[in-house]
Amino acid sequence: MTRHLITSALPYINGIKHLGNLVGSMLPADVYTRYLRQRGEEALYICATDEHGTPAELAAKAAGLPVAEFCAQQHDAQKAVYDGFGLAFDYFGRSSSAENREITQHFARKLHENGFIEERAIRQVFSIADDRFLPDRYIVGTCPHCGYDKARGDQCENCTRVLDPTDLIEPRSAISGSSELEVRETKHLFLLQSKLSGEVEAWINETSDEWPHLASSIARKWLTEGLHDRSITRDLEWGVPVPADTWPELAAEGKVFYVWFDAPIEYLGATKEWADLEPESRDWKSWWYEASDVRYTQFMAKDNVPFHTVMFPAMQIGTREPVKRVDHVKAFNWLNYYGGKFSTSQQRGIFSDTALELLPADYWRYFLMAQAPESDDTSFTWELFATSVNKDLADTLGNFVNRVLSFSRKRFGDDVPAGKEAGDAERKLGEEIARLLAEYEGHMEALQFRKAAQALRALWSAGNSYLEEKAPWLEIKTDQEGAALTLRTAMNLIHLYAVVSEPFIPSSARAMREAFALADDTATWVSADEARALASVPAGTAFTVPPVLFAKITDEDLEAWRARFGAQ
Repeated sequence: MTRHLITSALPYINGIKHLGNLVGSMLPADVYTRYLRQRGEEALYICATDEHGTPAELAAKAAGLPVAEFCAQQHDAQKAVYDGFGLAFDYFGRSSSAENREITQHFARKLHENGFIEERAIRQVFSIADDRFLPDRYIVGTCPHCGYDKARGDQCENCTRVLDPTDLIEPRSAISGSSELEVRETKHLFLLQSKLSGEVEAWINETSDEWPHLASSIARKWLTEGLHDRSITRDLEWGVPVPADTWPELAAEGKVFYVWFDAPIEYLGATKEWADLEPESRDWKSWWYEASDVRYTQFMAKDNVPFHTVMFPAMQIGTREPVKRVDHVKAFNWLNYYGGKFSTSQQRGIFSDTALELLPADYWRYFLMAQAPESDDTSFTWELFATSVNKDLADTLGNFVNRVLSFSRKRFGDDVPAGKEAGDAERKLGEEIARLLAEYEGHMEALQFRKAAQALRALWSAGNSYLEEKAPWLEIKTDQEGAALTLRTAMNLIHLYAVVSEPFIPSSARAMREAFALADDTATWVSADEARALASVPAGTAFTVPPVLFAKITDEDLEAWRARFGAQ
């Protein structure tokens, strides 16, 4: 039986992430993992905070904290937010862990043994004002390609082009702001990607047919441009140290590995952290080494694609060990904020902790997945958010649940009524629900989340159409047993919705499910036959009316949020 390994791009440690970051990696990974588990699949969802590199040191300095203490605090803060969103990680680790340090150094030694790491003398930017060599992210300036004036020395956040610090126009130190820079000689380790390019290309040709076009096109663009040898060490205090047994001189100089070298290895590291909690029952290597029964799916935004589809596979291939490589790369475009980019560094947009202060997680989970930026960039607006919440969640699903349960309790008491045997309308409904459920399953298995959300919405709408057709509030005047059948059928729909909606809106799904006092409610999914029968909640089952599932967003709410967060 296939086991499923799921990873989402590691959120960087410097601050709470915005909604664009959430929908571009962790949330869809969670939705997919929940779905797999409900279908009886074995799934392991691994993530972690990405804690090394220049931004962590700069953020710690700004906070007046030692970098290790800063990262520990930020990890806990981020984890609390992800818990609030109901992200069901099997383990949420830290790239600064001892496990990641051990495996990263192992990777480096194996790459060196196999001739894929080389020590080179290079000329690097030195800040006279700061009296130190500056790693690439410690240098900011204007991007020579797009003119963005806050580009970093490794990559332009605006156009995503990979840069060298010497490419920047009017470079300056990110520490002191000084432009008093000069180039001096120092030594660093280089990953010889040029020697691995043929093997990486062969692997991509063999593997990428099932990837979204976004992921495969970015990977092939890098291959077309040619894989260049890449420096994998930096002059930083915080990071995985170069092992002294292999490179004693560099270790003595305090060199650490480049954050993009150790960050993807943390997928292995976090799996080992997970296993180390229960070493007698968990084997982390079974997920990563000679793991022919594992299907590995990665979730990430498009700016992370090159490192996951080219650099990390090159590292894995170069170890000459049977390390599990990704089978499917689910890449996302960007969620923008009124047409402009969400930005952690510029505090533009809605951040995940603030979102939870405004509304419960399920409002955001559903909206973000229904608007997931799969085929192109999408834009968050408060108006679109309100329309989606009010129409889909409050009116279509929430109102259906409330009016069915409230009306039945008023007319038939606190137990599910019996009524007639199912008739043509119920058989027609069952066939429609089975068809829509199959459509929903197909989209989920294909990782097409916007289409899956549309199919889920159609399932909810089918219940409303049935209710409007049967009109039990009129039916009860002339055919009480017929009205009871209608309500019993509708209650079975509510239970079905609770089961199949769980990947998208887990808290609300639980509330719907708990409305019925079923003695042995162990259903994890709904089969096509069960969808046709709509009989999982039998007559006589006690039920309660849950609180309103989804409150409508008012014009006053919109006005307040636009004023607080801006709307342009």
